[in-house]
Amino acid sequence: MALDEKIITQAIIDRYYEKLKASLSVDVAVVGGGPSGLVCAYYLVKQGFKIALFERKLSIGGGMWGGGMMFNEIVVQEEGKKVLDEFGIRTLPYTQGYYTSDSIETVSTLCSMAVRSGVTIFNLMSAEDLILRGNRVSGLVVNWTAVEMAHLHVDPLTIEAKCVVDATGHATEVVSILQKKNDIKLFTQTGKIVGEKSLWAEVAEKDTMANTREVFPGLYVCGMAANATFGSYRMGPIFGGMLLSGQSVAVLITEALRSST
Repeated sequence: MALDEKIITQAIIDRYYEKLKASLSVDVAVVGGGPSGLVCAYYLVKQGFKIALFERKLSIGGGMWGGGMMFNEIVVQEEGKKVLDEFGIRTLPYTQGYYTSDSIETVSTLCSMAVRSGVTIFNLMSAEDLILRGNRVSGLVVNWTAVEMAHLHVDPLTIEAKCVVDATGHATEVVSILQKKNDIKLFTQTGKIVGEKSLWAEVAEKDTMANTREVFPGLYVCGMAANATFGSYRMGPIFGGMLLSGQSVAVLITEALRSST
């Protein structure tokens, strides 16, 4: 069969247009395709919600690809291993309470399972702003990452969402936008982003779960964005807290959405 370049191009445009148009109104918009964002999106879609995930980079998976200092292995504790088990990701016991996993298998499986479960992922898209209605986040404003990088004056598009999740890691990109553009108080001690502290794995892992919550009406934080927002430590290349945080925020949002209907 002879190939027609026009049909190839048309197929890509048509399919992408269908995907984008179907995602203009969702239950939850997740920003950040790292481990906590992928896990969050997966568990939410399994509960029957319509989910779109936006990742500013070309690749999905955040910092997990590189393991620790480009040694592509990660460590999880007993609780985190249970999440990997549910995704069918292989782990090896190292010593009591510690397990290792191949970071490439982990990321690729998390991504594949999320997409196959029904999560729509848009890479190369950045969160430029939020939609605010009264005192509540009610959507996301997105643009191409390339537009942002080139400093082009191109207007963005909007995504209507009942809730937005900031899973952007250390940068807390979405919460930072909200704080910068609006005279609001976050649900933190200071009413502002407190900021990330230096590495302390034991405390950081516990605090990641405690800090996984709503930070402003309609806006939730998980993973490292949670610790950076509420002012706790980073944990380095142990990822149990990140996985559990994604699972935890999905439970919180599920309860909130179901109680509001």
